[in-house]
Amino acid sequence: MNFTPSSETDVFAFLVALFLLVLLLALSESLKKFAKVSPSHTRKLVHVATGVFVFFAPYFFKEKFYPALIPALFIPFNVLATRLGWLSSLHAAPDEEKATSLNYGTVYFPVAFLALVWLCWDWSVWIMQTAMLVLGLGDAAAALVGESVRNPHQYKFSTVKSLEGSLAMFGVSFAALYGCFVWFKPESLALSELGGAALASLAFALALVATASESLMSGGADNLAVPLSLAFFLAVFERYGAPMMQSIALGVGISFMFARLSFGLKFLSASGAVCAFLLASTIFSVGGLVWTIPILTFFFLSSILSKVGKARKKKFDLIFEKGSQRDMGQVVANGGVGWILMIAYPFLPSESWRDLFYFGYLGTMAAVQADTWATEIGTMLRNPQPVSIVNFKPVPAGTSGGVTLIGTSGGLLGALVIALSGWIANRNLVESAGVLKVLVVVSVAGLIGSLVDSYLGGTAQAQYYDEFRDKITEKTHHIREDGEAIPNKLVKGVRWIDNDVVNFVCGITGALVAMALM
Repeated sequence: MNFTPSSETDVFAFLVALFLLVLLLALSESLKKFAKVSPSHTRKLVHVATGVFVFFAPYFFKEKFYPALIPALFIPFNVLATRLGWLSSLHAAPDEEKATSLNYGTVYFPVAFLALVWLCWDWSVWIMQTAMLVLGLGDAAAALVGESVRNPHQYKFSTVKSLEGSLAMFGVSFAALYGCFVWFKPESLALSELGGAALASLAFALALVATASESLMSGGADNLAVPLSLAFFLAVFERYGAPMMQSIALGVGISFMFARLSFGLKFLSASGAVCAFLLASTIFSVGGLVWTIPILTFFFLSSILSKVGKARKKKFDLIFEKGSQRDMGQVVANGGVGWILMIAYPFLPSESWRDLFYFGYLGTMAAVQADTWATEIGTMLRNPQPVSIVNFKPVPAGTSGGVTLIGTSGGLLGALVIALSGWIANRNLVESAGVLKVLVVVSVAGLIGSLVDSYLGGTAQAQYYDEFRDKITEKTHHIREDGEAIPNKLVKGVRWIDNDVVNFVCGITGALVAMALM
């Protein structure tokens, strides 16, 4: 545990490590070619071995340069290998994946390793070791169990996963986390203050986070999401000490119940519920009630408003890209900017910076609420008579970029409600900054964000022509009664700028305006 070799040995350790990794790749290729081992199994062999390698790396290197150089060399090599089909034992996709995009898991793995070396090596290297070991063991267990079960209970977000595989991911992640906590207890002040039950509670909560991250990601992106999400929680825990254990465990537990309830009430789709669990786990655990109240205000009031008058708004279902049940994309579009602010918040250098980020958080929540309320209230009217925000000419109801006076007023009201929720949640900060100033700034930031959303919706957002219904729509495909999806023709905007992208820009605008004015 305390072995610290001299810096002169780092070059030798680097050469040995490089040789062993190349040997591992050669073994993987040989097993596939001569022993007819499937690529899915050779891939997991390499996955586990490299996870174990990362775990032991700090015991053989004194400085971080050479441990960082190893993944830096493999990143460009793995990009080429993926695109050109080298190392078929790692990059041969299963049959069901061949028709989809390439899997860049072998690229994301060294990217995560490189990032964590630079972030953790000189501070708390055990965080890197733990996060990468969980990835190496847990993700491999999920794949192997999922593939070995004869009749798995499958589910699909962006790719097909199995309940059995996710349970294996959770079990192995929990065991790896708890084992690492016990192993690294002498090296971490925060861990050293916890007993066995507390360590188990923390491991349980973070195993849920790791499992949710693995289930949600596709294209190998779980190799990035799992270790970085774990590293974030562990870094906050190490920075703020043992009391954060209770906050994390409680925040993750409440987030799980919140996501399950929202899914049951059909506020969220399955992918939306899992994504909301991860977002809420971050905000509830680290931000506490101060950050939780505004986002819950947005979520529940906007979700309820989306359900009100649903029958009247049903005529717009053929126009709008998505319905009232939020999926993963909508969760990220509406809450992603706040999520980013929360991730940065605990590591900011001063209290003034943290206060500014909180006002930015209120601004982004106000913007997405203003946008949602403007749309919902505007489309509930029998004869809304919208005009284009671009040229102020009348447009059909439901048209992207169309605005009404009542809808805009409703959006401003929604932004004000978020400002009031921030006052309730963080009374001392708001009153010290000036209640009236904060209410005005946050409301204006929300209104400006929603207007930017409308402008982008009327100019840059992709719009399509559905020839079967003779309508302009946000939907990329027309779905026939037999389930066949027929592409609609792009007639306006940029193909990759959909409603989620526009909503995300809306959130960014609200945050920046609030921070600038404050």
